[in-house]
Amino acid sequence: MKVLGIDTSGLVASVAIIDEDQLISEFTINYKKTHSQTLMPMMDAMFHACEMDLKEMDAIAVASGPGSFTGLRIGAATAKGIAQGLNKPVIGIPTLDGLANNVYHSASYLICPIMDARRQQVYTASYKRKENVLERVTDYRAIPIEELLQDVQRQEDPVLFLGDGVDVYRKSIEKNLPATKYEWIHGPNNRQRAASIADLGMQWLKQGKTQNYMDFAPFYLRPSQAEREYAQKHKGER
Repeated sequence: MKVLGIDTSGLVASVAIIDEDQLISEFTINYKKTHSQTLMPMMDAMFHACEMDLKEMDAIAVASGPGSFTGLRIGAATAKGIAQGLNKPVIGIPTLDGLANNVYHSASYLICPIMDARRQQVYTASYKRKENVLERVTDYRAIPIEELLQDVQRQEDPVLFLGDGVDVYRKSIEKNLPATKYEWIHGPNNRQRAASIADLGMQWLKQGKTQNYMDFAPFYLRPSQAEREYAQKHKGER
C-alpha cells in the first residue's frame, strides 16, 4: 500500500510518499513563498521524479492541526480535492503527532513538540515512545509557555523539545529549566515533515482509521484571531 503525506501546518511545506514502511520520496520547502504557490508544483515534481501517479496512492494523509489556520486550510483543501477526484480516503494526522513521530530512540525522554501559537502561547502535547510505538500521554493543548515549563519542572523524565516554538521560546526555556531537564532536537527533524505524516497515515490506514473526504475538517484547537475578536465584540449579545 502507498500513502501520500502532506504537511502545510507551519512555515514548512512538505509532501512525501510512503510504500508500506519504506519512504519513497519527500520534498520539503522552508522558504518565504506561500503554500498555495509551492504545494502543487512540488507534488507534481515529486511524482514525476518517482515515475509514479497519484492514482497509485491508497490514501491521502494530511496534517490536520493545530497550526497556521491558512496553512491547514490549504493542506485540507488539497487533500480533500485529491481524495474526491480519486475516490480515496483521507487520514487526518494531528500535527503534534507528526512532529513527535520525528523522534526515535527516546525511551528515557518525554517527547514534547511545541509550536508557536503567538501571544506567548504554544500548541503542545507530550509523548513517550515504547517499543517503537508512539504514545500520547497528555491532551493536545494551547497554553502559555510558562504553564508548559511549570509542567516540565514537575516531570521526572527529561524532555526533548522540538518544533518552531523552540526558536521562539528558547530563552524562556533556558532561563526556567535546568540544563539536565531538557534537550533540543536539531536539524530537519526539528520541523514538520510529510514523511512522518505519511508514516502515521500508513499505520492508521492498516487500522482502518480513515475518513471520507466530506467528513474531514482541520483541527484548530482554538478559535482564530478573527473569531476571538468577533466574540469579544459581541459579548453579552443574544
